[in-house]
Amino acid sequence: MILLDDVTLTYPDGDARLTAVDHATLEARPGVVTGLTGASGSGKSSLLAIAAALVRPDAGRVVIDGTDATCLSRADATALRRERIGIVFQQPQLLPALTAREQLCAMAELGGRHRRTRRPAIRARVDELLDAVGLAEHANRRPAQLSGGQRQRVAIARALVHEPRVLLVDEPTSALDRARGAAIMALIARLTHERRTATLLVTHDLVHSDSLDETFIVTDGRVTAGALVGGSGGRNEP
Repeated sequence: MILLDDVTLTYPDGDARLTAVDHATLEARPGVVTGLTGASGSGKSSLLAIAAALVRPDAGRVVIDGTDATCLSRADATALRRERIGIVFQQPQLLPALTAREQLCAMAELGGRHRRTRRPAIRARVDELLDAVGLAEHANRRPAQLSGGQRQRVAIARALVHEPRVLLVDEPTSALDRARGAAIMALIARLTHERRTATLLVTHDLVHSDSLDETFIVTDGRVTAGALVGGSGGRNEP
């Protein structure tokens, strides 16, 4: 579960401060894809950074999987991200020299839950995830040998390799055409429902809104609840 409770975030702006997030409250529940929508510069990325415990807000409470992230030291916040938060960036950010399988194995070695796990068990987990995202036959290919949509699928699998409670996704379709974007959004929805992650997804493109279960609209740092746009609400299999 992700809970941002009356969160405010400001940045220095000359002699004053610029408000990026203004008394925002939202919740993303397990098994639900919660969308953050709004114009460029509205505060969506700042909210995602707060939810990732990358930025500490000026005021308010940030609860990630039962832990109040606003009370954590920098080291403890890093451990929280490593063990309980999966992040999918706007660009896949894959290592060019590693195959799809190796990308996931490297992340699994870093994850707190798998550091003492036998490597055969890690490989089995990696292969299960690559199969789940439809890339079992491409496990030994490097990023240059994959399409844009396939690279994004690797990034999604990599974010899930340490079995996070929370998945944060930043504009996953921005570099993809409409068909590939729809496939990525459907994949995120399916994995969220199946694995019961609490998924918070930033998007400005509502053409794929059918893959969202709930939405929040961000305007000048303020958050308002949108309509229930998906059919499942995380309650049924898609």
